[in-house]
Amino acid sequence: MRISVIGCGYLGAVHAAAMASLGHDVVGIDLDERKIDLLARGESPFFEPGLPEMLAEQTASGRLRFSDSIEEARGAKVHFLALGTPQSSSGSADLSHLLTAVADLLLVLQPGDLVVGKSTVPVGTAAHLALTIEAAGATLAWNPEFLREGHAIADTVKPDRLVYGVNDERAVALLDEVYGGILALGTPRMVTDFATAELVKVAANAFLATKISFINAMAEIAEVAGADVTQLADAIGMDDRIGRRFLNAGLGFGGGCLPKDIRGFIARAKELGVGDSLAFLHEVDRINLRRRDRVVTLVRDELGGSIANHRVAVLGLSFKPDSDDVRDSPALDVACRLVLEGARVSLTDPQAIETSKRLMPSLDYRDDMLDAVADAEVLLVLTEWREYRDLDPVSLADRVAGRTVIDARNCLDVERWQAAGWRVVSLGRPVAAPRVLSDV
Repeated sequence: MRISVIGCGYLGAVHAAAMASLGHDVVGIDLDERKIDLLARGESPFFEPGLPEMLAEQTASGRLRFSDSIEEARGAKVHFLALGTPQSSSGSADLSHLLTAVADLLLVLQPGDLVVGKSTVPVGTAAHLALTIEAAGATLAWNPEFLREGHAIADTVKPDRLVYGVNDERAVALLDEVYGGILALGTPRMVTDFATAELVKVAANAFLATKISFINAMAEIAEVAGADVTQLADAIGMDDRIGRRFLNAGLGFGGGCLPKDIRGFIARAKELGVGDSLAFLHEVDRINLRRRDRVVTLVRDELGGSIANHRVAVLGLSFKPDSDDVRDSPALDVACRLVLEGARVSLTDPQAIETSKRLMPSLDYRDDMLDAVADAEVLLVLTEWREYRDLDPVSLADRVAGRTVIDARNCLDVERWQAAGWRVVSLGRPVAAPRVLSDV
């Protein structure tokens, strides 16, 4: 099938490449010429494991191409809308990119075409857009995405579910054709109305954010009570009704989805007159932001009450591993707070140095991790990259000025670091003091 994908950011670029891998003839369209040039060469503008290889393969096959002209979408049978909906100053979603794309698409839309929304939007948006699109003789469907950065390819070609929000059964048949290869794998498919499909994504993210903030609230209690939040999470996670996933206490969530979506969800609920129904999400957000405060406090305490002029090494800048995304990154936020308090901070990350420089160009970035930790009095692990989880604490000990590590993601083997002479400070766990030789 001929398909267009309007908007080639993170969602759109992944979706376009994945649809081509399913055998479709796909054109991706975006106004950013630099981005289009990179994608057309089979290069990814951002870090996502497996995407460069898929882009190169599909562009070479001729099934995938990119353009900055909406005219290239003419003749496609299905048009996916994959525009960003960033948070506005009021907290609600900014739909300007999406609305502009729809207006442009109307210039080339033909009767019988299907327009499919992938963007995360406030409930009610699809019903509004449907009036305009149906007036052009086309049909609208809403098909929310559930991508996890670092796993986006698998989440697109082997999703755990497909949701179709429709008001016309013809849309179901066309979407089934688009996703035929995925449905053949036994992927569950759910057909709903527009409003339900729009709510699925934000409701899912609100639930995940709540689960993360819940275990972080338990970490606050565990620190005072002397309990171990990781063991607590293991114990309650054995309950099938709760489950262990997303119960990892630490620095909290960030990125371009969860923070934006819960705040946008709160704003939309207020607009609908049911703001009290999501009042709890305000506390979810506050708990999440408190984790950043807590890490800064731990650094201050470990350095005797003042951070000024002390050497601190930060490992990890992206909001999660296997990504170069630093949007609302807790790690980058903590690093900036330490700098503002006068610390001499060196920062490193396997992928996110360049994206961090665009936001905070004046910080002291180090490409070499060993260079970043040299002479540090305190080491902070702020993103749980495998490279940092697998660090050898014995060899690292000779490079630092102080053997204190703050494990803000509870990702280190505490006993291994303790045995190597390190003081390990974690969130929600008792401090692990260095072992002396007689202890080993």
